[in-house]
Amino acid sequence: MVARAYTVAFEGIEARIVEVQCAVAAGLPAFSIVGLPDKAVSEAKERVRAAFSAMSIALPSKRITVNLSPADLPKEGSHFDLPIALALLAAIDVIPTDAVEATLALGELSLDGSLVQVIGALPAAMAAAEEERTLLCPRACGAEAAWVGAAEVIAPPSLAAAVQHYTGQSPLAPADPGEVVDEVRRRDLREVRGQERAKRALEIAAAGRHHLLMVGTPGSGKSMLAQRLPGILPPLSAAEALETSMIHSLAGLLDEGGISRQRPFREPHHTASMPAIVGGGKGAKPGEISLAHNGVLFMDEFPEFPRQVLETLRQPIETGDVVIGRANAHVRYPCRFMLVAAANPCRCGYMTDPARACARVPACGDDYMGRISGPLMDRFDLRVDVPPVAFTDLDLPRSGDGSAEVASRVAAARDVQAERYATHADTRVNADAAGAVLEDIASADAEGKVLLTRAAERFGLTARGYHRVLRVARTIADLEAEGEVRSPHVAEALSYRFPS
Repeated sequence: MVARAYTVAFEGIEARIVEVQCAVAAGLPAFSIVGLPDKAVSEAKERVRAAFSAMSIALPSKRITVNLSPADLPKEGSHFDLPIALALLAAIDVIPTDAVEATLALGELSLDGSLVQVIGALPAAMAAAEEERTLLCPRACGAEAAWVGAAEVIAPPSLAAAVQHYTGQSPLAPADPGEVVDEVRRRDLREVRGQERAKRALEIAAAGRHHLLMVGTPGSGKSMLAQRLPGILPPLSAAEALETSMIHSLAGLLDEGGISRQRPFREPHHTASMPAIVGGGKGAKPGEISLAHNGVLFMDEFPEFPRQVLETLRQPIETGDVVIGRANAHVRYPCRFMLVAAANPCRCGYMTDPARACARVPACGDDYMGRISGPLMDRFDLRVDVPPVAFTDLDLPRSGDGSAEVASRVAAARDVQAERYATHADTRVNADAAGAVLEDIASADAEGKVLLTRAAERFGLTARGYHRVLRVARTIADLEAEGEVRSPHVAEALSYRFPS
């Protein structure tokens, strides 16, 4: 007799269905797992054996073979423990086979039979919903998986509880979604003294999800500005929250099923490796650019990152996804993030201060900023100088709009964009607009076109730069609640493209 259970194998955020086949046949006692299992999957037989012993269930003295189909798909992770145990229980007639076949299961077994939390419950629930199956997962994963309302989620604490559920001795109620975790916004933009131009650039970047580069001397407030960016961003929509949480689920970053509506804010150190930023390593895990999906990737000390790491950002910035190549598969992760970079003007940091600059000025500045290639620099929509703040300004009362006022304007601009792109599946904000869509929504008036043409000729604006100026001008017009892009909007967008 061959019993079947079902689980998933992860390729990026895609969960591929895996059929777990278990055959108990006559022969010398043995327990083998085939179908390209990795070390963690191969060790499942020992955990299953110990869990069965803890439940006083004896394995038959026969040859037990478990096949993970399709056999040419690599199987990685400890979440195969539970479906293997279920298939074996069905093969020895402990639980009904039809109930097991109607379930998609994942979970790691402890030696005492309890179920341990695993990563990927959210994408697994999506796969279960598409297959019209019930999802069986550890109790610690139930609140996370239950966010996919289309699939029923059963979350027992142990294998024994799962057996009692299937045999009708003690049926379990479906799991409820976890509470949404809303972080308190504590850092206010009003705390930043001066830097009004940088604040304006931050507001424009937040409104249209534009990439921003801030260059200034040490201590001028670049990091302080970036850390207040989450306070002016609108919360994630329901679809965005689910999409972002699927990536965080695969990375094991969801805390007991809680899904936050706050946009991600990732700030990797400049010593981070390329797999850490882009993704890869064992299991091709998502990197920082994917963990920042629908949010912000803040890269402080931007030129200090390895050149190879910086250059790998170019394609994901344009396409909105990253493909990690492997010998047997290509793993894709979405990564529509807003890149905010901060840099000193030179290695010593004081190139603009004659009293403190080193002897290599201005060559040191050219060498230092030259670490950022021209193609990568061309992808920044906004570039702003952040000059040092005078000591006298630090004692002045707080002035300007705070995060709440700026956030309301940003939210209004995002609402306009959501309505504008409602019929365009691949476009959510102005930064995504391209082709005919961009020509339709960001065409400047006659005076604005003349201004843009002159700037393109004088400064050698690339085609990419030309379109990015139009997108920024469209965002500026949205912040001012104007339907047409006019010359003042184009002029301001150009001022951020070519800062003095």
